[in-house]
Amino acid sequence: MENKHEYNIAVLLPTRGRTDALSRSVISLVNRALDKNKVQLLLAFDSDDEIGYNHFDTELAPWLDDRGVQYEALEFDPLGYEGLNQYYNALAASADADWFFVWNDDAIMETTGWDRIIASKTGEFKLFAVRTHRDHPYSIFPIIPREWYDTMGFFSR
Repeated sequence: MENKHEYNIAVLLPTRGRTDALSRSVISLVNRALDKNKVQLLLAFDSDDEIGYNHFDTELAPWLDDRGVQYEALEFDPLGYEGLNQYYNALAASADADWFFVWNDDAIMETTGWDRIIASKTGEFKLFAVRTHRDHPYSIFPIIPREWYDTMGFFSR
């Protein structure tokens, strides 16, 4: 099936004050992606997270620019973990990708070509899960097709 959006995958990544962890996480994603130009990175920062956003702006964004990675940083009034769904809904609304990939700032990608694995599933209307190092019984990093979001009208309730 042909891709319908500019990117294959939108990585949805809310973060707060985790400068070193965020850099390690994002760098692992980028360095293990084979088609960086088909990955859209969407980050959510709280408006009062000056440390996190300044680190992103001065350290991580230039690194991403040097590698030609498409990204967008959205700012939110602080919502906390109770409002995590609102971060994901807003990030998904900004995405232009066939797949939405939930990610966080303390995760490290270990699979080279993860982006091509996901993109190869385009056209399948199902949820995919990342295998985690502790084989968590639930999908803590779900990967959903854009069509789920379009059909339901939200990413998470």
